[in-house]
Amino acid sequence: MNTYDTPQLPGLGEPAPTEPQTADGAGLPALRPLDWPALAAELDAEGVALTPPLLSAEQCAELREMFDEPELFRSTVTMARHRFGEGSYRYFAHPLPAPVLALRRQLYPPLARIANTWAERLGEPRFPERHEELVAACSAAGQHRPTPLLLRYEQGGYNCLHQDVYGDLTFPLQVAVLLDRPDQDFTGGESVFVEQRPRAQSRPIVRRPVQGQGLVFAVHHRPVRSARGWSRVLLRHGVSAVHSGRRHALGVIFHDAR
Repeated sequence: MNTYDTPQLPGLGEPAPTEPQTADGAGLPALRPLDWPALAAELDAEGVALTPPLLSAEQCAELREMFDEPELFRSTVTMARHRFGEGSYRYFAHPLPAPVLALRRQLYPPLARIANTWAERLGEPRFPERHEELVAACSAAGQHRPTPLLLRYEQGGYNCLHQDVYGDLTFPLQVAVLLDRPDQDFTGGESVFVEQRPRAQSRPIVRRPVQGQGLVFAVHHRPVRSARGWSRVLLRHGVSAVHSGRRHALGVIFHDAR
């Protein structure tokens, strides 16, 4: 744990901005009561924070079933071909499905406040307050392809440690939502993180979300207080082997890909 207090970040105790009640902004009531100050403190301490359920069982089932609708996706990656692990994932094409678009738009503003606090600590550029502005900045940097994805692991499937960078413009936080029930639909398949600390051995972190819960975590690095001020600590993430059943997850990445 860090030995400093996470400051109260402006706006994090307020409700998320209200989106127009269209198909892409409706049906996600769990987003409004999130305790963002507590999530910010957990991210400061661990680089990983677990939310309450963001999606209902029905919404999780709807997203799982999308995996078998290839017209919704721009590309499919078979992990074994690239030595990424065992399993497959698919990147959504535009237009994004309504729940994916809603998560991306509604989670972004409070996460941007956390990201900008991190940027200030590390002397890095700030990020826009609205997701539409981040997408425009990505486009100007030559990053046009959407990055939200669905992942599927069968028995024996796993994901090697990695980082989801995709281009020069990288938003420093992302969210993964588990779509199945651990110990019922699958066993094993824990979310694994490894923190590479300066002048110290790496630190493992393991989380076991329940269905619909989100894991918020650092994409590449985060600030950690050191004797000389703030240091960058690298974080990689992956998934341990699935022992039985099938595991699906939704990855919500906020920057677009080159």
